[in-house]
Amino acid sequence: MSVTAAQGFTAAGIAAGIKANGNPDLALVVNNGPRLAAAGVFTSNRVKAAPVHWSEQVLRGGIVSAVVLNSGGANACTGPKGFQDTHATAEKVAEALGGEHNAGEVAVASTGLIGVLLPMDKLLPGIDTAVAALTADGGEDAAVAIKTTDTVHKTATVSEGGWTVGGMAKGAGMLAPGLATMLVVLTTDADLDSATLDRALRSATRTTFDRVDSDGCMSTNDTVLLLASGASGEVPAYEAFAEAVRTVCDDLARQLIGDAEGASKEIRIEVIGAADEDDAVEVGRSIARNNLLKCAIHGEDPNWGRVLSAIGTTKAAFDPDRLNVAINGVWVCKNGSVGEDRDLVSMKGREVRITADLATGGESAVIWANDLTAEYVHENSAYSS
Repeated sequence: MSVTAAQGFTAAGIAAGIKANGNPDLALVVNNGPRLAAAGVFTSNRVKAAPVHWSEQVLRGGIVSAVVLNSGGANACTGPKGFQDTHATAEKVAEALGGEHNAGEVAVASTGLIGVLLPMDKLLPGIDTAVAALTADGGEDAAVAIKTTDTVHKTATVSEGGWTVGGMAKGAGMLAPGLATMLVVLTTDADLDSATLDRALRSATRTTFDRVDSDGCMSTNDTVLLLASGASGEVPAYEAFAEAVRTVCDDLARQLIGDAEGASKEIRIEVIGAADEDDAVEVGRSIARNNLLKCAIHGEDPNWGRVLSAIGTTKAAFDPDRLNVAINGVWVCKNGSVGEDRDLVSMKGREVRITADLATGGESAVIWANDLTAEYVHENSAYSS
């Protein structure tokens, strides 16, 4: 049930008419308490969408009673009018929900084409429709409503010890690290404060969403939110809660890579033997962003030379004559030169595993990427997305 798997939350997903094709395009998630704690991480892109600026301000208070999300328009690079529209959206949600809700506790997220103002004459009435459709079973509908080029909606849950963490995500393109890499809403009925949520969320995103690198393109709208209702009355140990959040984030991150635009392969890049974790991450990202390698993998060609070439562009500590590379378990490169017979490598499956050994230290990191296909080029050139 996605974001409504945890107690204390209702959600809805409806078609407000923002998308010309009539598909669902407006989602609403409401925290009914008794606790309204929240934390969030956002894109590090210096060009930020109006909803990101708004929600960053909201999250400073550590309280979020509702999140409204739309697809069909990013409301990015839209100037003062775009920010006014975001404010009006939050105001409308607070008004429609009534009671003690106020706009300063409503987070807003948008996704779609950059540089286009949202059709507020459709979005605002749609909020009334979404409020009327709120239900404890509405998580799946909400997840569907935030899709853009996604082929499937993405949800995940973990339950233990009487409490639950659930979540939904969207994303199929512009997936590259920057604290977060898409729109994600996570919910829990654990009784925890915003500082604890923030600590767990930042720890989880650092090793999951921040290590997904589909196409090297960082969005203007990236947002990950974690809301706690406290409805279970349970106060889990931090370590258990943080691991549950990490598990849900990891699940969603894998789903994002699996649904990346046009992808036919999912690439697990593990860098080992690094002097420190930063070196491992830098090398992993360089490999993930090497278009020649991504094309080779699409063609099921174990071209390890392109892996070494990518490693060589980094500032990581290594000796070129000690580098080792394995593709799907076959060490095709040893000590910077020819290793096992590359014909031993089978790349027929969906997942391709690359291991890059820097032979310098004891640190490691894993980055997930995907191949580069003609379908990716078509999807990003045939129409605006």
